Amino acid sequence: MTPHDDLPRPPWQQRIQVGGFNPFSTVDWPGKLAAVVFLRGCPWRCGYCHNPELQTRVGPAPIAWDEVEAQLARRRGFIDGVVFSGGEPTADRALPEAIARVRELGLAVGLHTGGAYPERLEALLPQIDWVGFDLKTDPPEYERVTAVPGSGQRAARSARLVAESRTAKEFRLTFHADLVSELAAERAAAFAAQLGATRFALQAFRPDGCATTSLAQHAGVPAQLPTRLARLFEHFTYRSAN
Repeated sequence: MTPHDDLPRPPWQQRIQVGGFNPFSTVDWPGKLAAVVFLRGCPWRCGYCHNPELQTRVGPAPIAWDEVEAQLARRRGFIDGVVFSGGEPTADRALPEAIARVRELGLAVGLHTGGAYPERLEALLPQIDWVGFDLKTDPPEYERVTAVPGSGQRAARSARLVAESRTAKEFRLTFHADLVSELAAERAAAFAAQLGATRFALQAFRPDGCATTSLAQHAGVPAQLPTRLARLFEHFTYRSAN
């Protein structure tokens, strides 16, 4: 036991819903070695979601914040930062306190978000070093992916906030032809380019974790789509399913 083990945890640590933790990742923050904290909760129901178990916040959190913080403290000097992912991490109202605590540990902060909560995202951006913004499709077609009316407007607002911020960022789009047409993917990329995005990643759908059997059975990216999207950006990455 440490001298503080018998002290009550701050309220935010009691509320935060950590659903998973990866102590070392080389892929969640391009160019960085990061730990990843997966928070529970998401208002959207994307058919290709590879973390559907993190969509709800029912029941106690599987991992206590104390455990996360202890592991982060041990890894100072070995990792560059911490990425908050999900689910949709901005769905957790304790996220601001968690970010502040990570910064107190001397670690940089990254965020994966789809932009479901633009008001919360706007308040968080000054405290974040890097954002991976998940652009689902062309904003007018969002409901086809998220199954939630009005999600496209919220995502578009969040995308603008990210683009206008000084925070380093990468816009990315996951392609599955049953949910995102080639035309929609091109329009989504053009939307990001019009906002001033210079870094964009096209990601092939991966069936790992997908709970929608019909989607998990087949996927693929049209051969010429990466080439067409690459013309729009100074920095373009294609992440295949392999």
